[in-house]
Amino acid sequence: MTADELIARHPRLYHLTTPGAWEVIRAHGLLSTEALLRRAGLPEVEVEARIRRRRAARDVLEQTSFGRVVLNDNLPIHMGKLARCLDDGLTAEEWLAELNRRVFFWVREARMLGLGEAAVNRNDPRKLLVLDTASVVSACGVRMQVSPINTCSTQRKPARRGRATFTPLGAMPFAEWRWRRRDTKSSPDEVVEVTVLGHVPDIERHLIERRTLT
Repeated sequence: MTADELIARHPRLYHLTTPGAWEVIRAHGLLSTEALLRRAGLPEVEVEARIRRRRAARDVLEQTSFGRVVLNDNLPIHMGKLARCLDDGLTAEEWLAELNRRVFFWVREARMLGLGEAAVNRNDPRKLLVLDTASVVSACGVRMQVSPINTCSTQRKPARRGRATFTPLGAMPFAEWRWRRRDTKSSPDEVVEVTVLGHVPDIERHLIERRTLT
């Protein structure tokens, strides 16, 4: 998918975060879990261990260079199911590390709201950030990748995933990209996630709307 195709098809990007995180986001941008842990001053060995570990509940770090930091849980991931749907010789721990290197966006609000209203999140308030796709592409396009699946979940019948699941923005036209897994699927792919490796700086520059989901 080219940058122009992404902007035309999905002019808004949607990101869920936790209440109370806005001041850090405004000051430092949206950070991947890995980037957040490093900037928070954790030792490298602890960062590497944490990004490879499933979080069964929110992980709260009380004393960091940012103050209090909250890492979202990985409840939608079942480690056994994840191990069985991975390609390219990847381990479940390696896949978790890959996820933790990215900032994630939904491209459809309805699907994002469905996630927010899922049973595991029903009593869990979230903050929704709506960003302008063209603005994010301008700032982060070289680090943006798209995915045809929810890479952070193994619920129901998890799709297979591996090194080719994330495709760099601009690597190929959308028409070619959407048929790239046709040997394993009867229908063409659609973009489900947009990810940015590392971080998205200057968040207010891209922000369209900020609201609370309850």
